[in-house]
Amino acid sequence: MRAVPLLTAARRLAPLALGILVATCATNPVTGKRELSLVSESQEISMGRSYAGQVAQETGVYPDSSVQAYVSGIGLEMARASERPRLPWTFTVMDDPQVNAFALPGGFIFVTRGILTHMSSEAELATVVGHEIGHVTARHSVQQMTRQQLAQIGLMAGAIASDEIARNLGVIGQGLGVLFLKYGRDDESQADGLGFRYALNDGYDVRRMVDMFRILQRVSGKAGQRIPEWQSTHPDPGNRIQATEQRLARLTVPLDGTKVNREPFLRAIDGMIYGDNPRNGFFAGGLFRHPDLAFQVRFPDDWRTVNQSRAVLGVSPSQDAQLQLALAGQAAPGDALKRFLGQQGVQAGRSSQTTINGNPAALAPFTAQTQDGAQLSGLVAFVSFTGNTYQLLGLTAAAADTYDRTFQSFVGSFRRLTDPVALGAKPKRIQVTRVTRPTTLAAFNQQYPSVIAIDELALINGLDDGGAAIAAGESIKRVVTQ
Repeated sequence: MRAVPLLTAARRLAPLALGILVATCATNPVTGKRELSLVSESQEISMGRSYAGQVAQETGVYPDSSVQAYVSGIGLEMARASERPRLPWTFTVMDDPQVNAFALPGGFIFVTRGILTHMSSEAELATVVGHEIGHVTARHSVQQMTRQQLAQIGLMAGAIASDEIARNLGVIGQGLGVLFLKYGRDDESQADGLGFRYALNDGYDVRRMVDMFRILQRVSGKAGQRIPEWQSTHPDPGNRIQATEQRLARLTVPLDGTKVNREPFLRAIDGMIYGDNPRNGFFAGGLFRHPDLAFQVRFPDDWRTVNQSRAVLGVSPSQDAQLQLALAGQAAPGDALKRFLGQQGVQAGRSSQTTINGNPAALAPFTAQTQDGAQLSGLVAFVSFTGNTYQLLGLTAAAADTYDRTFQSFVGSFRRLTDPVALGAKPKRIQVTRVTRPTTLAAFNQQYPSVIAIDELALINGLDDGGAAIAAGESIKRVVTQ
């Protein structure tokens, strides 16, 4: 299971936002120009630190200290030579399979293991990290917050009174968040230029920035591939390739001999989990299975689902209802239900003690009211299973009986996982193999098979297709199940 959205962060930000409506002028560290700002540097750092803690806790940090140190070292080297060297810069690899990277205000940078597995060199990584550093040094998020401040405060004021219910609102309340602000094209182009400069100044071969954009372009074209924010908020990769080539054409310094560091990078990601980790739970259609915790539960097939570190979420096609499964500690189901129904703003329906597929359970319908008067209704159940208590929640802003059957079916589907294939599911991993003689990717794949298709194998190695030539002594990524 993976984490619920960061709605509570928006609520915690509201009092701070209300206190900073006095406009001031600040000098942009990158441009040197004076600009209107409602957020001081200390507030920027405070907000970024608060969000960063929640990202680490709720999305999950990749559990490999050597990878963390490797990425952090590259980022810190560039950040400390930037226009804002005294920020509390941190660089963290998230345990997330999506191709993604983002910057929080104040110098808190995140990249996913998903984007790392699609790179082939340290120079590529440096240009991505440099781009995110550029967003911070140019204070792009601060500018966006200043522009959106009044409207955002109005949205935050609608957050529900109860913290727990607010967390459960999840995607229904995604408009309340300010974690991912939509940058304009000018901001993105500026961040590209800054990332190019930071990487170049640190001695990297910035021609690899073009390689990175080509990879992103191919990833964005894959069926079903999601790039949640890093790509969706950025200009079209094709335009960025052209802009980068223009920057390269204007360079007056030679790039031969600059750092690519392909081999050190590949050593760093050798063994990294590729794609979803089934040990954290996985979907087969609407059926969610968790091998390590040995349970399964069914979501409607046409709902959008996501598995996060502390909850599994499903959102209705109309985006007016949500299902959630989460660990709720080890309290008895009746006690957990009583605590849930005792929250401020929650009105309980008739509760009952029961069993769900042989497991002790307690459940009740409920209603709740947001601070702006909007009505929510739902069904909550707590189920005891193998020493843990699980919360199964259905919540909607629609008419009270619209999703009754859906919520009841969801709660009633919780049961023990017995399928031996699902129980034995193992993650796919990157394995780096050095070829001993000239070959092609297709021939390499015949000798060292991967569990992914040849076009995907070409993509993660930055090659055009299976016919691409591989020189003797070159290291190539493959994907295996161990």
